[in-house]
Amino acid sequence: MTTPTRRRATEARREQIISAAVALLAERGCQATTFDAICERAGLSSKRLITYHFAGKEELFTAIASKVVADAEAFMRPALDAATGARELLITLIRANVTFMAGHLEQMKALQQIIFNGGHAWDEHHTDSVNRLAGLFTDGQRSGAFRPCNAQVMAVTLRAALDGVYEPLAEGIDPARCAEELVEIFDRATRAAG
Repeated sequence: MTTPTRRRATEARREQIISAAVALLAERGCQATTFDAICERAGLSSKRLITYHFAGKEELFTAIASKVVADAEAFMRPALDAATGARELLITLIRANVTFMAGHLEQMKALQQIIFNGGHAWDEHHTDSVNRLAGLFTDGQRSGAFRPCNAQVMAVTLRAALDGVYEPLAEGIDPARCAEELVEIFDRATRAAG
């Protein structure tokens, strides 16, 4: 039977490993993020402390992707819950997403490294995100807030635009300006005639 103290210690070790891997991915890239390098960064005595939690890099990278998504959702949830109507929800989603990314550049760089190196850790999260966005566009069309359009195409386009602002944010573009540009683009693209 696992005690609450042991469970917290196990979770703390897991978080320590994920944190070290995120830093390495962001600094050195996917190939250099080995279990040996993670041990060194995290101050661990043995790779067994990593393999206790993660069977391999793909499992670790999946945990990193899940953590980034969970952190983003927790960050954005209060703003999204306060939004009323499809148009306001779209605007809020864009602003909150860009704000999260700007404040979590290391996590975003790590996630980018995982995606660009052919890992499948992001696939499920990406599909889920696109499906939720398509639902937003469909609901907006039903309510009359958005013009008729292909909700799936609009969702894929918005997801790509959001994913694509990492580089400008990392280069120092003003996050508010970046978000407002995206808001303008997608407000014009979805605005109902009237």
